[in-house]
Amino acid sequence: MRQIVLDTETTGLDPVNHRIIEIGCVELERRRLTGRHYHQYTNPMREVDEAAQEVHGISNEFLNDKPEFSAVVDEFLTFVKGAELLIHNAPFDIGFLNAELARLGDAYGRMEDHCTITDTLGMARRKHPGQRNSLDALCKRYGVDNSQRDLHGALLDAEILADVYLMLSGGQTDLSLAADESAERSGQDHHQGLSRDGLVLTVIQPSAEELGAHESFLAQINKVSGERCLWLQGDQMVPTPDSVAVSAVLPADDFDDDDEEDEITGEII
Repeated sequence: MRQIVLDTETTGLDPVNHRIIEIGCVELERRRLTGRHYHQYTNPMREVDEAAQEVHGISNEFLNDKPEFSAVVDEFLTFVKGAELLIHNAPFDIGFLNAELARLGDAYGRMEDHCTITDTLGMARRKHPGQRNSLDALCKRYGVDNSQRDLHGALLDAEILADVYLMLSGGQTDLSLAADESAERSGQDHHQGLSRDGLVLTVIQPSAEELGAHESFLAQINKVSGERCLWLQGDQMVPTPDSVAVSAVLPADDFDDDDEEDEITGEII
């Protein structure tokens, strides 16, 4: 499914009385960034709370010439239509987006009518219970670079969240993506099975010396096991559920120099 990582900035914390002033989205397909994004500032037609401005640094003066949400809603909904939205603390952003849509009447419905929604904060809390799961905390935990995040910004936070989500939901993806890209460039499917056509197997027969050493080794096993070495008995004895595994300790000098253990255990020989 096409995924959109989304973040917003607002004039305050209450979606009833406050407004969205920035929307940032980045697109993922097959667990990789596509390069497509949506970024828009909007004029809230009200003052930005001082506490909110300290978080994102967006001033009233900066927003004066920006379009209202009603002027960009169609373009925004077209971008996210049918996608899975990935949002950190989704109830906050969705609450503001639904409030903006409600101000425009019933025609636009709710965000849930246009896409599915996944809360990455909920994902993080399930995976790391009892730990801090803010975006900054997750960046530190997963080694995601957030050094540019002096102030909150919707597009930057969406880009950072995309990296965090990939680590949170499955980890490293670069190798598989490189294979996908290589296959796309060549126009081939890289998921190919091995063909046996033209395959020649070389059979190496043991020498007389190797056969003699093997037979001598089996004779020693047969002796210490009370003549219960199945290899020597061939078809005369078939293992049954009552068969007992043989454990025999042999002198170290009876093994090759590269043997690391002097005990044969756990298997019927």
